[in-house]
Amino acid sequence: MKLVLKKKPKNSTIIEGFPGFGLVGTITTEYLINVLKAELIGYVQAEEAPPLVAIHEGNLVQPIGIYYAAKQNLIIMHIMTNIKGIEWDMGQKLIEAYKTLGAKELISIEGVGTPTVSEEINAYHYANQKKNADKFAKLGFTKLKEGIILGVSATLLLQTEAKIALSCIFVETHSNLPDSKAAAKSIEVLDKYLGLKIDYQPLLEQAKQFEEKIKGLMEKSAVAQDDSDKKNLSYLG
Repeated sequence: MKLVLKKKPKNSTIIEGFPGFGLVGTITTEYLINVLKAELIGYVQAEEAPPLVAIHEGNLVQPIGIYYAAKQNLIIMHIMTNIKGIEWDMGQKLIEAYKTLGAKELISIEGVGTPTVSEEINAYHYANQKKNADKFAKLGFTKLKEGIILGVSATLLLQTEAKIALSCIFVETHSNLPDSKAAAKSIEVLDKYLGLKIDYQPLLEQAKQFEEKIKGLMEKSAVAQDDSDKKNLSYLG
């Protein structure tokens, strides 16, 4: 696994969203990239992941792209591929990016399942730096007190020796299908926490388009992986 960066902006905030429950992280980062007009400045080359690439509207979509919004000094990591089985490696690459760029904070976006269906979507936070935890609290966001964290966020939380400023935003979602409402909630939290001055309300409508795009790309990725597996079986047979 290799980290490739064409630019190395310093003292930035890194936001990552992996395709977890409800695809909340992926929809959130997709929206941020579009509304902030972030430019592609790098990618993670993961030979351990399936060798898949997507083409959307005639353009290549990096499976693990790294984007930069200069005005806000934000690094956005956007993931459009399955990283199951390489979560520890991805966590290490995020820490490498954090240290290489001299970042001031790494923010992880996660969707968390909830059995309760309600109109109001709740968001929770966890921060390993007191000043960041205090900032979330001052803004009125609830600290996560009970829960099980999986995936890349868990690997980051467990690597305390890395000494990074890590903040996690957990948003309730009721479905494993793309959840634009939950993504809009995560944008609301980010907007207030980082002072981005983003109008997150249009996401509720625009995200429907993102949902279709992301769902389509993920489905194509799954079909391509299935075809690849069948080819491997035919080689063995």
